[in-house]
Amino acid sequence: MDLGLSGRTALVCSSTGGLGEAIARTLAAEGARTVVCGRRGELARRIAARLPAAAGVEVDLLAEDGPARLLEATVAAFGPPDVLVLNGPGPKPGPASGLGLAEVDAALDATLRQQLRLVALALPAMRERGWGRILAVGSSGIAAPIPDLALSNLGRAALAGYLKTLAAEVAADGVTVNLLLPGRIETERTTAIDTANAERTGRSVAEVRRASLAAIPAGRYGRPAEFAAAAAFLCSAQASYITGTAMRCDGGYVRSL
Repeated sequence: MDLGLSGRTALVCSSTGGLGEAIARTLAAEGARTVVCGRRGELARRIAARLPAAAGVEVDLLAEDGPARLLEATVAAFGPPDVLVLNGPGPKPGPASGLGLAEVDAALDATLRQQLRLVALALPAMRERGWGRILAVGSSGIAAPIPDLALSNLGRAALAGYLKTLAAEVAADGVTVNLLLPGRIETERTTAIDTANAERTGRSVAEVRRASLAAIPAGRYGRPAEFAAAAAFLCSAQASYITGTAMRCDGGYVRSL
């Protein structure tokens, strides 16, 4: 299937590793001119150098001017983004009881505020051109809150509510807004969560992993490339009638529809 992404400009946030890097590589392989970005500027440039048409940008999206600097670099390299993939590191694990306001503020910076700034900067050009794709890498915690990930559950649910509202406002302008929710995908973040759960419960990491696998009907953790393929489709021309949707890529982990 031709996804209709050749010549489009794609900006993938936090794409120097994990799911973000996998998405950037897949979009680039589909012909999109792709911006790879992250705090590790040299790594972003090395990844970009191995892609067909890409630019690496060093940026801290949590800095006040981070989103604006990233959009400026994207426009300078390839023009305004047609595809914006919202992605970033999740907050630290922990229970809901005893959360402090400082922790909540930090979590909202990482999972909500930077995304709002980026959308506000990228959306006007998309609406003017009559074509755009906004995709957020969310969490299955939106569908079923995950134990000991209170801050992530809070911030990602807030972002989901914003994006669902936005989707209805911009659909007639040819802009789709969706979320893709990973389950247990084999990334450094998943390893860190497994390790934190092991420390919290007094089990080994291997025991935690076996318990996770037992709860996944597919019987395994997902591969980043599988997640990225689903992301590429939601960013494609063919997905023009899919908007306001949270799609899961979780091997059947969440048992609700």
